[in-house]
Amino acid sequence: MNKSLSAPGKSIESRAGRRCDRRSMGPTTTMQEMARCLGIVATGRTRPRRIWKLTRLHGMLVRFFAPFPPGQTKCSVMSNAYVKALKVEEREISSLKPFPRNARLHSEKQIHQIASAIREFGFTNPVLVDQADIIIAGHGRIEAAKLLGLDRVPVIRIEHLTDAQKRAYIIADNKLALNAGWDIGILAIEFQNLPAMDLDFDLETTGFATAEIDLLIDGPTITATDPADQIPLAEPTAVTRTGDLSQLGDHRLICGDARDADVYRVLMSGEKARIVFADPPYNVPIDGHVGGLGSIKHREFAMASGEMTSGEFTAFLHTIFMNAADESIDGAIHFICMDWRHTEEVMRASKGAYTELKNVCV
Repeated sequence: MNKSLSAPGKSIESRAGRRCDRRSMGPTTTMQEMARCLGIVATGRTRPRRIWKLTRLHGMLVRFFAPFPPGQTKCSVMSNAYVKALKVEEREISSLKPFPRNARLHSEKQIHQIASAIREFGFTNPVLVDQADIIIAGHGRIEAAKLLGLDRVPVIRIEHLTDAQKRAYIIADNKLALNAGWDIGILAIEFQNLPAMDLDFDLETTGFATAEIDLLIDGPTITATDPADQIPLAEPTAVTRTGDLSQLGDHRLICGDARDADVYRVLMSGEKARIVFADPPYNVPIDGHVGGLGSIKHREFAMASGEMTSGEFTAFLHTIFMNAADESIDGAIHFICMDWRHTEEVMRASKGAYTELKNVCV
């Protein structure tokens, strides 16, 4: 059955082309009168599904044509009733229960961010609960309140929702906010102006990290391509020999054996390193471990390319670490790269060369 419902004219177009408006139909219109208006002949052979559709449409029309005071609609009446019923009250956190099927996750970092906002701005967004004190919206705010040591929080009791509506609203309350975007230009201006207002709080209270704020204010850094960054193609025949020392502006590059302490002394020429970034051989074969899924072919390392035992590799690394430490200032930081299979050898080799393990990054 083709039908179109139009609010301004309050009319229905039937399949037969008859126009049925409020002059011929209203809250007292019977199903039989509606059927005649819509061109439906209700007989004993009418299928149950058609009767159900007609019954449902009758209910829609009764609600659609129902009279309301001038200037009011059904939506406004419902809205006014709900707004009047809303009341903020304080409740003990211990009396509130989380919704058992809440799909929204809050990281520890976000909980701390919410807590910072509550500490600075106050608890401005009450928690929504139902008649059984089950949380509908505000699980993150509750956890933040616990973090702040609060015993009571402001709540609004929502009692008009069905179980299905509550479950859908919990999803909507989280998802609808995510669907919004930012006017980056206005946001950048706000972050530019806020520091000039002699703030007594951290801008990260807004939920934006310092790096994000800096990027918004300064914009992405775009640099022109420096011709010096263009690396020429490698010569087919190696020309560098062991012992060769190259001066590259303020930098020095040497080709030598990392186990030879004299190589370090020649390279450093009396200077001491403050930071060392070393990527020694991993004692694994190049073939099968390096090469972009076989698309790139590299030569094997001269040594420590899978032929050493664990003890030999540990001694090999220890010699390199000692040489690097001897040419570094006291307190220098050394970053050592290694294949995960040989982390244990690195830890053993570092003993005696370094005084402290700072961190491990994977």
